Amino acid sequence: MAAEKRDAFFNLYNHGFVRAAVCVPEVKVADVSFNTRQTIELARKAARQKAMLAIFPELGISAYSNEDLFHQDALLKSVEGALAAIKKASSALNLVWAVGAPLQVDCRLFNCAVVFYRGKILGVAVKSYLPNYREYYEGRQFSPASQALTSTISLAGQKDIPFGPNLIFQAANINNLRLFFEICEDLWVPVPPSSFAAMAGATVIGNLSASNITVGKSDYRHQLIANQSARCVAAYLYADAGFGESTTDLAWDGHAMIYENGNPLSESERFSTSAQMITADIDLGRLAQDRMRLTTFGPNAEDHKEKIKVFRTIEFEAECPRGRILPDRDIPRFPYIPADPAKRDQRCYEAYNIQVQGLAQRLKSSGIPNLVIGVSGGLDSTHALIVAARTMDLLGLPRTRIKAFTMPAFGTSGKTYRNALRLMKALGVEANEVDIKPACLQMLKDIDHPYAQGKKVYDIAFENVQAGQRSAHLFRLANMKNALVVGTGDLSELALGWSTYGIGDHMSHYNVNASVPKTLIQYLIRWVAQTHQFSPEVSGILLEVLETEISPELIPGDDKGQPHQKTEEAIGPYELQDFNNFYITRFGYLPTKVAFLAWLAWKDKTRGAWPDVPPEKQNAYRLREIKKWLRVYLNRFFRTSQYKRSCVPNGPKVGSGGSLSPRGDWRAPSDSEAAVWLDDWEKIPDRE
Repeated sequence: MAAEKRDAFFNLYNHGFVRAAVCVPEVKVADVSFNTRQTIELARKAARQKAMLAIFPELGISAYSNEDLFHQDALLKSVEGALAAIKKASSALNLVWAVGAPLQVDCRLFNCAVVFYRGKILGVAVKSYLPNYREYYEGRQFSPASQALTSTISLAGQKDIPFGPNLIFQAANINNLRLFFEICEDLWVPVPPSSFAAMAGATVIGNLSASNITVGKSDYRHQLIANQSARCVAAYLYADAGFGESTTDLAWDGHAMIYENGNPLSESERFSTSAQMITADIDLGRLAQDRMRLTTFGPNAEDHKEKIKVFRTIEFEAECPRGRILPDRDIPRFPYIPADPAKRDQRCYEAYNIQVQGLAQRLKSSGIPNLVIGVSGGLDSTHALIVAARTMDLLGLPRTRIKAFTMPAFGTSGKTYRNALRLMKALGVEANEVDIKPACLQMLKDIDHPYAQGKKVYDIAFENVQAGQRSAHLFRLANMKNALVVGTGDLSELALGWSTYGIGDHMSHYNVNASVPKTLIQYLIRWVAQTHQFSPEVSGILLEVLETEISPELIPGDDKGQPHQKTEEAIGPYELQDFNNFYITRFGYLPTKVAFLAWLAWKDKTRGAWPDVPPEKQNAYRLREIKKWLRVYLNRFFRTSQYKRSCVPNGPKVGSGGSLSPRGDWRAPSDSEAAVWLDDWEKIPDRE
């Protein structure tokens, strides 16, 4: 039983995913028997690979390019027999599959998608829009769905089969699996049928297509499918006709694609001379979450309710594959940082300049001429300082208007102290130093703290006296210098409550880092250095800062000058906690799903590696470590730290899922409990 529970955790279907296949068989024009065999063979392959859904090209049972042969009884009778054979074959397959076929109904010929599951025809979708321009002559052979006189048909020995362009197939026992099928040209019209189907609840859209290839058409298909999947907040499966279609006047490239909410998941090789199948694991939970959060999705559906009312829901019981089934899907370790170098460069450029633009506007609108910033030599203050420097450059103001202060105290290490001084000098800002130890000692005496009596008591009061003194000094210095205090605390610290509340690192006049997670800050600093945004000297210092141990440096270090405190030993690795924070706050996933995704991303050193870092230097985490630090995150985020987020200073939102401001993405009670999240967390196994 324990093994079964573990296997259930490692099954993608138990975490809101569904595996879909797009199949492009080889065909022979008018050779229905050959095409049927090819179709069944690919369907069996999809089922063996644990897919629950497969689609095939338009009119694939007969081939698309039959032209007037579609009006031959021999061809149409053969197709009917083929559908009976496919229905029989489907009884042995745990697969919903849609095949393209011409069907004669009420003395009209329709271009159809016949949907099978477990020995039954669930329904027959009908093409709505028939192209009859340029190389297309479908209007010569077929009738559009609007001309159908009936809403049910008999086929392959089965009666009362739903028939029409308005069918949504809903798996009763699989959350959010609602399928809709449209056919080729239906996607090319200004308002595709799938737009209304999505508003009616469809989450996965299949397009059975036979789109001939011309130069540049592939790019247009990508644009269509990407945009339609994004607008519909849906998955979009596209199956195009391939090798074997008639080349009398046209050519075919067998293009298969799977998109999810605008993002490409899988694509076939084009111009293959053999059968192909692509698969992708669709995150139905993510689609449902996005639709729920997009408050314009529902009202848009309300505006089109007359169109939506016509849809019929065909409900069926589906059996999910069991055992260990891991997603064949890239789960990036760093969801805030694109893996593709070009996209990563663009992301860094945008994030950096959003911060600069935000600070520039705040400085200009306030009428205050200067900035005050505390510089520790660590990651956050370093990044805030280079943002401030670029802000002055943008406004055409001297960098000496930045009044930078390093404020060593009891735990300051030599390395961070030296880096702070070097960076301030290299950037040409006004460099200052204030030793806050005397002020801290005075406060410790005033409150009768044991440290003031010579005892080595390094408790939270001892730590926060230092953090509070730094902020108190900065605010008073800002009064003296006619300046704004620039905040440095980042998104990761906000999520974990890792800041000193009020007059501490929690507070500032404007916080440029509030929406930037620690992992992105690390990469932004590297990007600034590598792209030479400043002088070579500055770049060198920035790279040294990146190699510094992350520490609040509030407790005296060891004899070698190394920090006593290591932040990640207390609150967990930032790379894991940023992963947790992204999926919890951006998508509202269950802790079990977050842990499953984290395990997929972090179980070895090579999958989803940190950009520009060799695999041998990557971290890897076992499930027990992921579970341990996820609990820390859940407890800190949901139970103990919301009150700090409820009153954070202003700061620009940088990325999707990148704001915890109560004026931005996140509003929550300060006194909530973490019980429901921790209850789900308990279901995460300890062993792999």
